[in-house]
Amino acid sequence: MAPRSTHQRLQRLHELLLEERDCAKKLNINGMLAVVREKEDLIQILSGGTAIDDSSKPLAEKVRDENRRNAFLFKTTLGWIRATMEFLSKKTVMNTYSAAAVTVPAGTNGRILSGKI
Repeated sequence: MAPRSTHQRLQRLHELLLEERDCAKKLNINGMLAVVREKEDLIQILSGGTAIDDSSKPLAEKVRDENRRNAFLFKTTLGWIRATMEFLSKKTVMNTYSAAAVTVPAGTNGRILSGKI
């Protein structure tokens, strides 16, 4: 049954945020895509300017905190992946000089991503 009230929608959004983080930790891409689609639909409905009553404000704050927590998880993970890719693509062999004192690029360009052993 689809949530009808703002409070029910916030509860469902909170559940989706927890499920999204769980899917990310388990690397469940298909589950995460389904969660993100439902989450986007709920956010679209909630962004329509519906006022939040006082009893739902703690839940809205909890949703905000969980959303920030997920954003931090994704941002730090992306940074870690970028740093790893940068490390793996660095040169392991420096350029050398020819007999004419001109630099000659080394044959190996990257550690693992070059495809060479």
